[in-house]
Amino acid sequence: MLNSAALLSNLPVTLRDELIECYQQIVRNYVERRWEPAELNGGKICEVVFTIVDGAISGAFAARASKPARLVDACRALESRPADPTRVGDRSLRILIPRLLPFLYEIRNNRGVGHVGGDVDPNHEDAEAVLSAANWVMAELVRIFHGVSLAEAQAAVDGLVQRRHPLVWAVSGTKRVLDPTMKKSDQVLVLLYSEPDWTSVAEVCEWVEYSSVSMFKSRVLDPLHSRRLIEHDGKSSRARITPLGVRTVEEQLLPR
Repeated sequence: MLNSAALLSNLPVTLRDELIECYQQIVRNYVERRWEPAELNGGKICEVVFTIVDGAISGAFAARASKPARLVDACRALESRPADPTRVGDRSLRILIPRLLPFLYEIRNNRGVGHVGGDVDPNHEDAEAVLSAANWVMAELVRIFHGVSLAEAQAAVDGLVQRRHPLVWAVSGTKRVLDPTMKKSDQVLVLLYSEPDWTSVAEVCEWVEYSSVSMFKSRVLDPLHSRRLIEHDGKSSRARITPLGVRTVEEQLLPR
């Protein structure tokens, strides 16, 4: 997996850092159920991505992101740039990504404040749309600038995400779930949810304060593995949450 320091290494450091920070902020706000801030950050990531795409096509990157005077018109203008079959991701840079950015910006401008007059508040649905679009754009940029497969790009993007939530407290390398009534298996899911990659079994066992590592594996990790909520790698004694586990945490455990 690519680490965050290597991601988009062909971009100016300031641009790359702006992009990663915008993306991580969208994910953090979404996880913490702060729907409106997640929408508003969709506007900022549009500006950063536009600057990157424009620089990739023109051959000269700006040091920092800036918003064009008319984003929709500027995105349409990218489509008129000559195709370059030698450029990696040429169609994504000229067509696909520029067509997605106005959608994100529209949510930021006209759907993120108030939602007056509707019977159902669409903030959550809008935040889902922003997060899905941001995920796709990030994976596409990693794929283009590193020449990796879509699966590898998505794995790299997943590695950027440290899902933070007030329910998890971290200090000096130790994590605790701040709900002593939560059963151990649910604590494991929440803790692995907060980790962007594989975590050693011994570490998770210590975090949930289980008395025996062997019993922890057989009584907690193996059942979670059987339900496909986590992947338990017994040979390497490590574990990580699965997409099904992520959905379980977000829908059933975090709203507690």
